[in-house]
Amino acid sequence: MIPAQTETSSNFKRLSARIRGLVGKAIADFGMIGEGDRVMVCLSGGKDSFTLLDMLLSLQRAAPVDFELCAVNLDQKQPGFPEHVLPAYLESLGVPFHVIEQDTYSVVRRVIPEGRTQCGLCSRLRRGALYRFARERGFTRIALGHHRDDIVETLFLNLFHGGRLKAMPPKLLSDDGANVVIRPLCYVPEREIARYARARNFPIIPCTLCGSQPNLQREAIGRMLADWERASPGRVDTIFSALCNVEPSHLADPDAFNFAGLERKPSEAGD
Repeated sequence: MIPAQTETSSNFKRLSARIRGLVGKAIADFGMIGEGDRVMVCLSGGKDSFTLLDMLLSLQRAAPVDFELCAVNLDQKQPGFPEHVLPAYLESLGVPFHVIEQDTYSVVRRVIPEGRTQCGLCSRLRRGALYRFARERGFTRIALGHHRDDIVETLFLNLFHGGRLKAMPPKLLSDDGANVVIRPLCYVPEREIARYARARNFPIIPCTLCGSQPNLQREAIGRMLADWERASPGRVDTIFSALCNVEPSHLADPDAFNFAGLERKPSEAGD
């Protein structure tokens, strides 16, 4: 295992304990992992998925239930992708893993015109490949590395560009009912993941496909939230808390609340 490179070991221990605690709470709050589950941990090579794997391995050793972990990477055949990095890292940990090879990169480049956002198609192709592999191999959970900030950003993307009050759920049943997706980092702020990843010195692999698009809508939302956070520290945390405290009766969706059925109650004395 890669040793932690930290300013002080006590700081790293506190950070690690905090993230592990938040992940454990998320798993308990949303019933993410149970006895006998086979968890497919999607490892992209980014800081989030490395941290996710670390936390799940730590919790697996102390969990009151037995569950399996297997790391899975989708090699999308991006030019210059260092194919040896993730297998070498996972072998050093002794973690079971699979690498799926699918040239989604060429498909995205061919279909999406130059200058247009490529993330939507790339995400759909990636999700399809991972879902299919999970079904074929009998995994009962698919663990993704989305964190608290990803969820809040998605809320505003849907709000501003889709006209929907919708984010990323911590636990999701796929449309065909065949896969359960979990996001154990849903309570964890990105800044803490970044600190942890630097301390652990993970062999980060940048996404050159997404990285070639500097003006993505998600990046714009991220900058907006960062500005808010600087002006009012704790605002992103408050927004996430709002997602956990929804009152459908105080919104305006007749499918989520029976407004038409609201009627005044007669008083006991009669009206």
